[in-house]
Amino acid sequence: MAVGGDPQARHGIVLTANYIAKRRGVKTGMALWQARQACKDVVFVSPHYDEYIRFSKKARKIYGDYTDLVEPYGLDESWLDITDSVGMLGTSDGIKVAKEISDRIKRELGITVSIGASWNKIFSKFGSDYKKPDAITQISRDNYKDIVWKSPAADLLYVGRRTDEKLRKYGIITIGDLAKADPEFLNQIFGKIGYVLSAFARGEDQTPVAAPDEYIPIKSVGNSTTTPRDLTTDDDVRLVIYLLSESVAARLRENHFVGDVIGISVRDNGLYSFTRQHKIKIPTNISEEIAGYAFELFKANYSWEHPIRSVGVRVSDLVPDTMPYQTDLFLSEQQREKQLRADLAVTDIRRRFGYNAILRGLMYFDKGLSGLDAKADDHMIHPVGYFQNGNKVLDEGI
Repeated sequence: MAVGGDPQARHGIVLTANYIAKRRGVKTGMALWQARQACKDVVFVSPHYDEYIRFSKKARKIYGDYTDLVEPYGLDESWLDITDSVGMLGTSDGIKVAKEISDRIKRELGITVSIGASWNKIFSKFGSDYKKPDAITQISRDNYKDIVWKSPAADLLYVGRRTDEKLRKYGIITIGDLAKADPEFLNQIFGKIGYVLSAFARGEDQTPVAAPDEYIPIKSVGNSTTTPRDLTTDDDVRLVIYLLSESVAARLRENHFVGDVIGISVRDNGLYSFTRQHKIKIPTNISEEIAGYAFELFKANYSWEHPIRSVGVRVSDLVPDTMPYQTDLFLSEQQREKQLRADLAVTDIRRRFGYNAILRGLMYFDKGLSGLDAKADDHMIHPVGYFQNGNKVLDEGI
């Protein structure tokens, strides 16, 4: 079974799939016809976002019976800190509480959950993913080297595909390899995030579970760049905006967001800078739409008194990409779907063959500008307050 698109018209993309379909090659983001090729017996069903939200809220209500410290991670996952809570069971034993929660959700909601129990957020998240479905995994100080360290580095939270590719270039394949690597060496590769990944791999995460009123959701996804030369024409700016918009759109899709506020930032070589934003009718994660709106903003707000040194593109007011929306009579949903499928195809080609394997035609007009690093390889989502001891917390954007 797979969820997504229009099952009758057989168009759209896969939002998620059950484990049987996944084992046969059905993946999130696939076009429905591709999913059918991977698994000829797949049954498509329409998404019901309202039910998704309703059951997520019911689950969180159950979590609240055991602790006040419940931090959402996305829509259907949460961290619970039961260290100082006895809840309904009169105990703070992680495994006992996990079993009780699992039983209650199965009995009261009719669904299953997978739970990880550990002394820190990173390893508890790892445990929740380690066995699925309907499993409880304890990652303790006694067994984490046998379980976590022997797993691929990509299984560690916040190690994305590009980070994993970089690690592999240096022979860092498993989480154990990452834990044993010199933190200073990781800092040279990734900057200060290298220290964070090193601490996470060793189980030294001290990030507290944020209470509901402390939880800060991701607010925006953006990317900016200082260009290799000054931009002097609209065509120069348009090219850079498209590069940045592809990066922003790809990260929105990776994290299953759409947004309905498009923003730009511009700085010229006279150090004058400004930001502008515009609310659009339909939330988007399509690169063509993001670039189009961003370029319109630029054209309406810059008069070319000086050449431009830096440009940024940002999408905000984010909601999950499964959120229903009101269609616009003046926008073709069929055309929007084609653009989304093109973006997904480009992302897949670049994943398999490298970024330069496929480029927009306009990028060939200036190889110098189109060669700038607009892919934002090291952007991540960071948990609330993951730096401790007075260090600065990174911006909540991606």
